[in-house]
Amino acid sequence: MKKNFKALLLACLFTSITFYSNAQFANKNQVIAHRGAWKELGLPQNSIASLKQAALLGCYGTEFDVHMTQDEVLVVNHDHDFYGIDIETSTYQELLAKKHPNGESIPTVEEYLKEGLKQKDMKLIFEIKTSKISKERSLKLARLSVELVDKLKANDWVEYICFDYDMGKSIHKLDTSAKIAYLTGDLTPEQLKKDGYTGLDYHYSIYNKNPNWVKQAQDLGLTLNAWTANSPEDIKILLDQNFNYITTDQPALLFELIK
Repeated sequence: MKKNFKALLLACLFTSITFYSNAQFANKNQVIAHRGAWKELGLPQNSIASLKQAALLGCYGTEFDVHMTQDEVLVVNHDHDFYGIDIETSTYQELLAKKHPNGESIPTVEEYLKEGLKQKDMKLIFEIKTSKISKERSLKLARLSVELVDKLKANDWVEYICFDYDMGKSIHKLDTSAKIAYLTGDLTPEQLKKDGYTGLDYHYSIYNKNPNWVKQAQDLGLTLNAWTANSPEDIKILLDQNFNYITTDQPALLFELIK
């Protein structure tokens, strides 16, 4: 009996250590694949295939975009339409009439997250898209997103980004431990820190216009990300400033420059 108990205790301890290790020691690089790693192989953006390719390359994270259908199914797609079908005013079933060129249907966020969680060390950079219909729908999408992440126990792997400032503030209220970065680029690091954001994720040109924000963010303990840097020149400037992350359509190039 004692031997069985000891074996069970050791197994539980090993499982806990393995999970902790995975959660805390994900890939240590600055590379975030924008809409997945799609460009080199011509994969559909925001597809399961591009997610898997980002993991194969060893990216720190893969960024993906989330919308809510008319019947409140959360789906992954960049544009507000999926091959001509408006997402917010259509049901999920109606979206299934179209497919990506590789044969994939539009992924639900639940499908995408479950696949992402299989990829071991890669973070899931969860962009919540602003509703074209109403502020209420944007905030509801934020709430449903956090609830889904909680349900799947994906909190250690998901980092939220958004253009709607109120959306990020609401995420912080729903989950005070969530990592949240703001995308629009119109507010100072001090303001973001005050409202519960944990990082800046601005277009790289914003930092050129406001170079003091880089040091301010670093001094405040906020993470720095820049989108979408694709040229060697722009990427090198960000690397020289010790950005935590760089979002790019060309992750393979970024890996080369990091070397």
